[in-house]
Amino acid sequence: MRGDGAVISGEAVEVEVRLARVGSRMLAFLLDVTAQLVFGWLLAVIGLLLTVNRSQGVTAGVSVLVLVLVFVAYPVALETLTGGRSLGKLAMGLRVVRVDGGPIGFRQALTRALVGLAVEWPGVLVPPLSWLVCLGVMIGQPAGRRLGDLAAGTVVIHERNPAAWGWVPAMPPYLADWAATLDLTGLDDDLALRVRHYLARNREIIEPARTRLGTELAARVARQTTPPVPPGIPGWAYLAAVVAERHRRASYRMAVRRATVDGIWADPPDPLLPATVPTVRPGAPEPAYGSGPLR
Repeated sequence: MRGDGAVISGEAVEVEVRLARVGSRMLAFLLDVTAQLVFGWLLAVIGLLLTVNRSQGVTAGVSVLVLVLVFVAYPVALETLTGGRSLGKLAMGLRVVRVDGGPIGFRQALTRALVGLAVEWPGVLVPPLSWLVCLGVMIGQPAGRRLGDLAAGTVVIHERNPAAWGWVPAMPPYLADWAATLDLTGLDDDLALRVRHYLARNREIIEPARTRLGTELAARVARQTTPPVPPGIPGWAYLAAVVAERHRRASYRMAVRRATVDGIWADPPDPLLPATVPTVRPGAPEPAYGSGPLR
């Protein structure tokens, strides 16, 4: 994970995720606390019935057991079985994942719960100082991670991403041969991501801002890539070609790595050959791009 919270795969390809910030996480937390209090109340009633006329030691032991079940066993079991979702996170469309984007397991869920019980929850029982410290840590972290996330190597993301984020523009056929010769090693990840978001949200941008932003992005991309774009090519077509070619090469590298790890060589296409199928969401509507040529 980079400093801005973006997830980078082993092939140095940025995985687009929406990191959960303090607002959505606090709402999920309040829902989880409500569920835990209800669960704890039920356990307390059962424990009270079981410890009637019992010694103080038995009562204390049952109280500790209830505490462990509510604040450790319950969240650990839920996050492990659901792949990083608690009831609050499920309601808010959030999920806990590892910093490399993979699903969490029992170890990460247990670490998060233990840190929460030992460091973060005491703010409810003693003073609110620990809550203020934890809130400051979340606000100060680029990815909004709490102390439990830092200890477990996890991050909370939004699962309900806009559909357009997973869309890759089609390669303009007349630019396929030229795009195969592009040197993309100098293309900055942040700039490539901005271009992709611009293309995906193109319909939401009104003119003349759409053409102006597209031309500006195309000029920045042109300074970081070679060879130069052929004359007379619209800025939107140039940007679409660069993003589609970048995606195709990243897919090729991932296919090679997967085939190598699995011991199966699927004979993936040569990365220097023109791309023919650069989209990842079939049937996506063609956006209305700015039509001004790249100057």
